[in-house]
Amino acid sequence: MHNSFNNGSVVAVCKKAEPGLPKDVVDVIQFLENFGVEGDYHAGKLVRHRFLAKKYPNKLNLRQVLIIDKTIHAEIEAQGIHIRAGMMGENILVDGISIMALPVGTQVGIGEAILELTEVRNPCYQLNEMHPHLLKAVAKKVDGKVLRNAGMMARILKGGMVQIGDPVIVYNKPAEL
Repeated sequence: MHNSFNNGSVVAVCKKAEPGLPKDVVDVIQFLENFGVEGDYHAGKLVRHRFLAKKYPNKLNLRQVLIIDKTIHAEIEAQGIHIRAGMMGENILVDGISIMALPVGTQVGIGEAILELTEVRNPCYQLNEMHPHLLKAVAKKVDGKVLRNAGMMARILKGGMVQIGDPVIVYNKPAEL
């Protein structure tokens, strides 16, 4: 029995073997435990984010998967920016769950896999390659603080296949692996 408080579904799955945006929308992705999305540039035991890999080449990769929800896309669209799955570099686009409302450490079941949210995604200038105002749309300064609304990074606790339509389950206590 799953002990969860919120459920949603997968709207799109994306990956790209090379760095850069957008990621390609595909039919199915394979999550590899403690590694990342099979065939995705950001998969690996050690950090793959280009800036972080230069600065900390031996740091464990806790940024294996980027999860974004449809409310983020809706807020961007409301600012006049057309957005589609993969344009923000997400591996998973979900509906029915506000991913930004979940605390770091939350475990999420997606299809056959279980992930743990590791950090709020700190968006970078590469987003502006998709639209010249996309970075400003997801990272706004309010009262001297930057509010980020660009998804959550996660690591894979249990691997498995994930595809469109798969359930997304947010656990309120650690999942049984």
